Amino acid sequence: MRLNELRDNPGAAKKRKRIGRGPGSGRGKTGGVGIKGQKSRSGVAMKGFEGGQMPLYRRLPKRGFTNAPFRKHYAVINLGILEKFVQRGKIDPGQKVTEAVLVESGAVGKLRDGVRLLAKGEITAKLDIEVTGASKAAIAAVEKLGGTVTPTAPAKTPAETAGEAS
Repeated sequence: MRLNELRDNPGAAKKRKRIGRGPGSGRGKTGGVGIKGQKSRSGVAMKGFEGGQMPLYRRLPKRGFTNAPFRKHYAVINLGILEKFVQRGKIDPGQKVTEAVLVESGAVGKLRDGVRLLAKGEITAKLDIEVTGASKAAIAAVEKLGGTVTPTAPAKTPAETAGEAS
């Protein structure tokens, strides 16, 4: 095989629609945006604009509750990734695998609000893992090999620690 023989899979690259290329193209002249008016001009963003009338999304009252400011963001690690790091020698299976060990080895980038262990992939090493959370399938897979998964208390955010002081 040579470089000039390489081809993309059939249907992998779809040709883009060329607009404004004459009447024979079916998308010529006005290019599918009609004649005159604000929508036919460039630089138009009108989502939710109602011609100066108060838009519907502002006329209706706010409803419900959002937990967004208090949502926990966990770093995620799969069993398959953990196994790769054990095989490469970056994680010692004889030692307890803590969140600090995972960050130090490079298996997890940032701790965020803790580490959550998920069951994607296979694991062959017996490990004692100490993380913030784990799925039931991940716990079962580790315990099947004689290891343990110990959940720890999640790290408190500055907002939570400020609430305790008062």
